[in-house]
Amino acid sequence: MNPKVEIRPYRSEDQSQVVALWKAVFPDDPPWNEPVSVIRRKLAVQPQLFLIGHLNGRIVGTVIAGFDGVRGWIHHLAVHGEYRHKGIGTMLMRSAEQGLEALGCPKVNLQVRATNTAVISFYRSLGYDVEERTSLGKRLGAAKHFAV
Repeated sequence: MNPKVEIRPYRSEDQSQVVALWKAVFPDDPPWNEPVSVIRRKLAVQPQLFLIGHLNGRIVGTVIAGFDGVRGWIHHLAVHGEYRHKGIGTMLMRSAEQGLEALGCPKVNLQVRATNTAVISFYRSLGYDVEERTSLGKRLGAAKHFAV
């Protein structure tokens, strides 16, 4: 664990570093996950649950959490490649869970591509279980016009 890492809410001056991090960590994200748009939307709803891992003037990780009144969700957990396996992802997740719990959230859900076994192992190490579910989705608004 790296005690020098500060976990804090997102600030507007973080945008360029967050965008660069997400483009590096999620190179195949679909167009509706365009980073600036995701940031704008998140800042409109529970912005305190958009967390940054900050180290020596550099953003080394992010996580977005949200609570809809029934379940909590985790999105965009990202740790810069140079800083993986140092406990930063765990710190971000624990901070997100604490924020959700403070809002009265009883359960957290997240989605991972089934082929991403390393990430599945990481979440299992934090106490998450693979649940028998079928994930459904529907694009709304402008996002429905993007090719799959």
